[in-house]
Amino acid sequence: MQQTMEQNNNQFSGSTQRLRDKKVVDMMANKRRLVEVPYTATLAHTMNALVANQVLAVPVAAPPGQWIGAGGSMIVEADRQTGAARKHYIGMATMLDILAHIAGNDGDQLMVDEGGVHEGGFDLEHKMSVPVSSIIGHCLEGLSLWTLNPNTSIIDCMEVFSKGIHRALVPLDSHMDNVSGVELVESASSYQMLTQMDVLRFLKEHAEASTELNGILARTVSEVGAVTERVYAITDHTKVTDAIKCMRIALLNAVPIVCSSTANEDDHKQLVNGRGRRLLGTFSATDIRGCLLSTLKTWLSVSALEFTETIAANPLLSSNPNAGESVRELVACGVDSTLAEVVDKVVTKHVHRVWVVDQQGLLMGLISLTDVIRVIRHGVMSEA
Repeated sequence: MQQTMEQNNNQFSGSTQRLRDKKVVDMMANKRRLVEVPYTATLAHTMNALVANQVLAVPVAAPPGQWIGAGGSMIVEADRQTGAARKHYIGMATMLDILAHIAGNDGDQLMVDEGGVHEGGFDLEHKMSVPVSSIIGHCLEGLSLWTLNPNTSIIDCMEVFSKGIHRALVPLDSHMDNVSGVELVESASSYQMLTQMDVLRFLKEHAEASTELNGILARTVSEVGAVTERVYAITDHTKVTDAIKCMRIALLNAVPIVCSSTANEDDHKQLVNGRGRRLLGTFSATDIRGCLLSTLKTWLSVSALEFTETIAANPLLSSNPNAGESVRELVACGVDSTLAEVVDKVVTKHVHRVWVVDQQGLLMGLISLTDVIRVIRHGVMSEA
């Protein structure tokens, strides 16, 4: 591993080895094999796969010729020798898709009493027993499935990820000729997954050897325009069930938890404007992913803040192997923090957004992985 790191850093030392000369294939060296689920897998089994592999999304595989791929895509795994299709990736199942299914329609009664007895006919175990193929596309991201050719430049890859695409399949030995960039049609004997986090991890590892990156990363987040000031939140009184519904409606993988208004003007079942309120915590899809199903059933009616403070942090009640290890740490920065500091936080803490707070701990905005990739790419292109 040490030798690999040195080799990667040395690749940047040559005068022609600038960031814009690197390709997607350069980021795939240490990637693991693709984690996927069959189209017949239940949501419970799909969530188990997400938990076991610590990921938020998995591609769904089906027999070839029987399905239309998400967004009209045709991404198949084919035999290396004959080229015959073995399986067809029909879409991506994300944790947000599962949450959307759990939340159901606005009329669904997603509630349980303190004793765990279901009201309104809601049955979480039944909802989790449906096949994963039935929930593909419940959320916007699931409507598309993309591939990135290994020969795509990192700059072009960053452009794709700066537009809200969080992940893409990368064919290891593409059967398609003269293809570079993001595609909806692909045939290969195997694939790996490339995510926004992988790109930022690669940039962090090679920042010291790249003069291009050094200058950009030294600038503040406010200076480069990385902060999104409009930030939606839930309050400390919002219940888990309502938080899930809010995330489904707004297509959010995470929401900040803020103090309620002293004037009691908040609707705790709806998202509120979080800007200027004290930040208390984060409620995310990762918390639900790591929660044991039997635990989730009995905690849907408690506040999201209590859930994150007790369930997500308790290794006896969570299937998250990191439960209890600094789970409650708020990952935040200030408007004067450098881009390098934010990249370090998202990579080392493995979070997908950083809250921006002032000196009093009041929420001022957020920085997503999409924001970070966007401003870094813009900085590199501006220096061209």
